[in-house]
Amino acid sequence: MQILGILAFVVALLLSVMIHELGHYLTAKRYGMKVSEFFLGFGTRIFSRQRGETEFGIKAIPAGGYCKIEGMTPGDAMPAGEENRAFYKASSGRKLIVLGAGSFLHFVIGYVLLFTLFAGIGTTQVLPVIGEIIKGSAAQSAGIMVGDEITSINGKKVTDWYKDVNAIRNSQGKELTLGIKRAGQDLIITATPRLETIDGKKRFLLGIINEAGLKRTGVVTSFKNAGIVTKEFLVLSVKSLIKLPSKIPALWGQTVKGETRDANGLVGVVGVARVSGQAVSSNELSAMERLAIFILIIASLNIFVGLFNLLPILPLDGGHMAVAIADEIRAFIAGLRGRARPAPIDVTVLTPITMVVFVILAALTLMLLVADIVNPVVLNL
Repeated sequence: MQILGILAFVVALLLSVMIHELGHYLTAKRYGMKVSEFFLGFGTRIFSRQRGETEFGIKAIPAGGYCKIEGMTPGDAMPAGEENRAFYKASSGRKLIVLGAGSFLHFVIGYVLLFTLFAGIGTTQVLPVIGEIIKGSAAQSAGIMVGDEITSINGKKVTDWYKDVNAIRNSQGKELTLGIKRAGQDLIITATPRLETIDGKKRFLLGIINEAGLKRTGVVTSFKNAGIVTKEFLVLSVKSLIKLPSKIPALWGQTVKGETRDANGLVGVVGVARVSGQAVSSNELSAMERLAIFILIIASLNIFVGLFNLLPILPLDGGHMAVAIADEIRAFIAGLRGRARPAPIDVTVLTPITMVVFVILAALTLMLLVADIVNPVVLNL
């Protein structure tokens, strides 16, 4: 079952990469740029087919994908008569849209997955179903039974137990009228909460322990909740990126010295795949709960990758976007001085910086790979 979870993660990751590159492809074609290749994977071609001017295909190493847009730099040769279709000839606004389309679709994927989770599968919540009755409690005295579902409190329909339970806690010991569904029958039971001390705090309680389970929300609420959680994931991703440099020393100790792996620390693709496998294979969760966790993992990963890709460093899309913005700033300054628009920045000039960043990212990726294999993160599921 764990292998199935890992394979599901790999497929989901490759689909996310394909959609990312599709964003670049569609926007580049929309603005008349020449796209010569669209491949999933790297290395040796396994399969390809020419469609118009673009070659679509799959390569041997399933470690990502790419969309080749011709004329990324002024030094790139273009076919005769198609010089104006070069990427570098486009306006900065169009460049930004093409470059940012991939990350934008990562955010869309995350949002759609979260909406699907809320509306189609549900999230784990405390349900108004009685799982246990405390011996000698007010609930036992009133005749409430395990399996009963509380449908209303004092005539008010129960829709969200997390909020509706306050009617019990704030009752001040007054008698409550409870709507109960038992074995398909609707009953009315009266019960008087008793003042009890829980964790040093006094509360009015019936003495019931509710079941927990998945609960779906309506379409409108799901749209709203998906937006809220997407925003929360974005904020968490920003905080994680800010803290990333400070976590590298700990990762070194966890990789080389075998120190206990921090579940909240840095995790690579292999580690996330392993965690997905653990979630899908957990015997402590129902099939739908396992699916819900898997969707959360893929949604959060897409949002993080989308944000990471916008970092203003080459060779990431964000680095190319920073160059396009710098072009506009230079053009604006030139305009103020009454000069002609300067030639676009040639990113090949920045190759030394790009290589340094690439080496750093490659080293971090390698360290994460080793850590995920020799000292993997383990979930308590």
